[in-house]
Amino acid sequence: MSLSDTVTIGSRGSKLALWQAEWVKSALKKNNAGLSIDITTIKTTGDKILDVPLSQVGGKGLFVKEIEEALLDGRIDLAVHSMKDMPAVIPEGLKIGAVPVRENPLDVLISKKNRSLSQLRRGSRIGTSSLRRSAQLRHLRPDLEILPLRGNIDTRIRKLDTGDLDAVILAAAGVKRMGLEDRIVEFLNETHLLPAVGQGALCIEIREKDPRMEILAAGLNDSETQIAVDAERAFLIRMEGSCQIPIAAYAKINGKQIFLEGLISDLEGEKIIRDRISGPFTSSRQIGIALAEKLLNSGGREILGNIFSKIKKGE
Repeated sequence: MSLSDTVTIGSRGSKLALWQAEWVKSALKKNNAGLSIDITTIKTTGDKILDVPLSQVGGKGLFVKEIEEALLDGRIDLAVHSMKDMPAVIPEGLKIGAVPVRENPLDVLISKKNRSLSQLRRGSRIGTSSLRRSAQLRHLRPDLEILPLRGNIDTRIRKLDTGDLDAVILAAAGVKRMGLEDRIVEFLNETHLLPAVGQGALCIEIREKDPRMEILAAGLNDSETQIAVDAERAFLIRMEGSCQIPIAAYAKINGKQIFLEGLISDLEGEKIIRDRISGPFTSSRQIGIALAEKLLNSGGREILGNIFSKIKKGE
């Protein structure tokens, strides 16, 4: 493509989303000196509905649908998303063009009086709207009270500081990218809170059969992160994952081996099925599917059935 052409990046308008879009813009310009790049902000349904838990209004696609529509109709050339916001199924005509190097994938605890998770008193009130987080927290600390909490990072921390919450759980990546690392009391090890699929990674989404964007996006791809995310997303797809189901997965690569851990839980966190699997990193997607099958056959299918039944009944 000609350097005189302008590339338009589509992004949500939150501080974190714009930080991510600016990071991609800088990386593209570093690799393609003289390239003109604009950022267009797009308000998604998820940005408009802030008083209802995501699990009740449609889940992950709420943060990407309008941006994907702009990509499909040519208003933007590429989209920047948080990978954990990406639904299991990507619309026809679009694809993941690149997965840049991953930030810390863990969750973090931010609390009043700098108390760690183990130091929080019985009955402490923790804010999170993630079913994945709440289910694992209820399993780990059934004595805590989990309250729904929506909004961007600043909003959630402000509600902690000014409200009657004792702590909030946030993604480490977002907190670090917003320069709020000094507020972190504790990084929650994956043995305590297994991360969301793709957490800490960015997704560069492009149109299929768009060689201009394929070339640009390829320069931002980190192969190790992509392999890990491919395994996690294969697990998600096979588990029929959405924000309505407490599902988690995290892959690590060591040498030529990939190690994938995943879990599924009921909504109350009373029954958690968790397992791990490993194999050659060249088979990352097959490993993701194999782990999903393992969990489904160990009781995960029953958990899914019960959750889908509750959703159908509107419970």
